[in-house]
Amino acid sequence: MKLLRIKDNTQTRKDAFTDIGNLTAKIADKTLGQLEREGVFIFPKLVIDAADITEDQMILQSANETFRTGNVMGFLGYGNERLTIESRFCGKHEDHFFQYLLARVLDFPNIVDLETDAGQNNRLFHFLLFLFPFYLRTAMRKGLFKRYVRYRYNDGNVRGTIDIARHIQTNTPFVGKVAYSQREFSYDNDLMELIRHTIEFIKRKPYGNNLLTKVKDEVKLVVEATPGYEQFDRQKIVEANKKGTIRHAYFREYLALQRLCLLILQNQRHQIGSGSRQIYGILFDGAWLWEEYVSSLIDDVFYHPMNKGRAGAQRLFNGNAGLIYPDFISRDNETRIIADAKYKPIDNIGGKDYLQLLAYMFRFDAKTGYYLYPEADGTEDLKLWMNRGSTYEANVMPRDDVCVTKHGLKIPMEAENYTAFVSKMKASEDAFRQAFA
Repeated sequence: MKLLRIKDNTQTRKDAFTDIGNLTAKIADKTLGQLEREGVFIFPKLVIDAADITEDQMILQSANETFRTGNVMGFLGYGNERLTIESRFCGKHEDHFFQYLLARVLDFPNIVDLETDAGQNNRLFHFLLFLFPFYLRTAMRKGLFKRYVRYRYNDGNVRGTIDIARHIQTNTPFVGKVAYSQREFSYDNDLMELIRHTIEFIKRKPYGNNLLTKVKDEVKLVVEATPGYEQFDRQKIVEANKKGTIRHAYFREYLALQRLCLLILQNQRHQIGSGSRQIYGILFDGAWLWEEYVSSLIDDVFYHPMNKGRAGAQRLFNGNAGLIYPDFISRDNETRIIADAKYKPIDNIGGKDYLQLLAYMFRFDAKTGYYLYPEADGTEDLKLWMNRGSTYEANVMPRDDVCVTKHGLKIPMEAENYTAFVSKMKASEDAFRQAFA
C-alpha cells in the first residue's frame, strides 16, 4: 500500500504525490461537491450545515508546482493508494489535536486516529460508525420518520385493493377470507428499518453498546417503531433504500442518516471502495469543528448564533434586511465584544476577515473584537488598533478606543501520548479563557 500524509492549510510540492499519482489525478482540483457525488463522505453535510465549507471548495488545489490544502481533514483512498490529511498541529506520529476536536465536539472514542496501513481500512469504517449517534440524534429532532407503506392482509374485513392472484392461491376453497392490500401511514417503513438494522449491527461491535448509550432514548424509539424487524431482511432493506432515497427537503437530516447507514451496512459485505465507487473516504471540516469546540469553551460568556441551525439570526438593517450570523456575541451588553472563530494560521487572517468583523462590531456598538484561532508557535496576542484620518490629509493615526485582537489557543505540538496531550490542552484552555474572565 502507498500512503502519503499531508497537513491542512499548507502547500506541498507536487512531486511528493508521485507514489499516489492515480489517486491524486482523481481528486486534484475537484470540488468537494464532486467528490461527495463520487462516494466520499463529507461531514458536516455540504452547504446546508456549514458556513465555512462550500461545494466549490477544493481538497487539493493546484498552485504552480504545489498543491494547497484548506480546512479539510480526513482520509481518502483509491485502489492501493491512500492520502491522509492531518491537522497542521499533528505531532511526529499521532494527530492528537484532530482526535481531541472529534472527542470534544462529537464525543468520538479515543481510539480514533488517521493512521492507516494495508490491513486497516477498518479505520475509515470506524469513523462512519462513530458518526452514527450524531446523525441519529440530529435526524430524530424532526421526530420519527413516517411514510406510506403498503401492507398485505388476508381476512374478512376488506379495506383496500383486492389481490386476485394471491386470493386464488391462498383462499381456495373459499372460507370467508379475502386477500387484499392497503396503503397506510406508518413508522415501520424502509428507512426506519434501515436505521434499526444499523443499530443492531453496531450493537454486535465490542464498543457498540457504549457508543449507542449516547443516544439510548433515540434507539429505544426506533426499536419500538419497527416491530416488523427481521435480521435476515437486511439486504432487502438496503436495496429498497438505495432505490428510495429521501427527497423532501424537510427531511434532509434523514437523507444524511440514510446515506450513512447504507455506507455502514454495505461495508459489511464489500470492502470500502470496491465496486463502482472507486474513490472513497471521509472528510471533516476543520473550521466547523473548531468553531463548535471554541463555543464549548466560552459559551458562558458569549451567545453563539448558528448559521447551520438557523438560530440567533441578526439583521444589519431595519426592515428585516441584511441577515448575519456573527460567530460570538458577548452576553455583557455594556462592554460588548464580537468574536470570530477562524481555523486559519494567523498570517492568513486578513482582508475580508477584517471587513466582516468590523461590520459586526459597528452593528453591535462594540469597541472590541477578537479572532479566535489555533496557535502552535507560542505567538503572543496581536492587537490591531483601528486608524482614523486619511492619507490625503496626512493625519492617519491609531484610535485608542477600537481594537481587534488575534487571540490564539496554544496547541501542544509534543506530547508523549494522548493522555498527556489532553492534560496540556486543559492548561491551554484555561489560559485562553482568561482573556474573557
